[in-house]
Amino acid sequence: MDLKKYIASIPDYPSEGIIFRDISPLMADGDAYREATKQIVNYAKEKRIDIVVGPEARGFIVGCPVAYELGVGFAPVRKKGKLPRETIEVTYGLEYGTDTLTLHKDAIQPGQRVLICDDLLATGGTIKATIDLVEELGGIVVGCAFLIELTDLDGREKIEGYDMITLMEY
Repeated sequence: MDLKKYIASIPDYPSEGIIFRDISPLMADGDAYREATKQIVNYAKEKRIDIVVGPEARGFIVGCPVAYELGVGFAPVRKKGKLPRETIEVTYGLEYGTDTLTLHKDAIQPGQRVLICDDLLATGGTIKATIDLVEELGGIVVGCAFLIELTDLDGREKIEGYDMITLMEY
């Protein structure tokens, strides 16, 4: 199945010169969503995953069905102030300014094998911050899975050394 047929390209969104890759049509089509999930699950099966982690919000959309199919739990990574219990946090640089992501302090146990899922690998900042959170808790990132990679933004370089799969490239 050509999953790219289910990605809408929106020019000049959110600002001029940007082409936004919208996964909503993929999620709206049961067969395409199932196929994308199946491809990530097949990638993850040999990695003996203990838990799936995904950054908000689209990492939930990708990671939760993968965790369900693998029969493992899911841990959400959220922006500061969104998780109700004790958290750890990491602040990372954006093009203009910084952002902070958090993870419940008890979400990952030392030695757990973690798959990180998100919809998009762009500059790699969010995923590197997510990796840092997992590793701070003693988790072992054994894979990263993305629906889309924007290859011209070099996000792969920021997470060099980590095994990864992307289903589509732009």
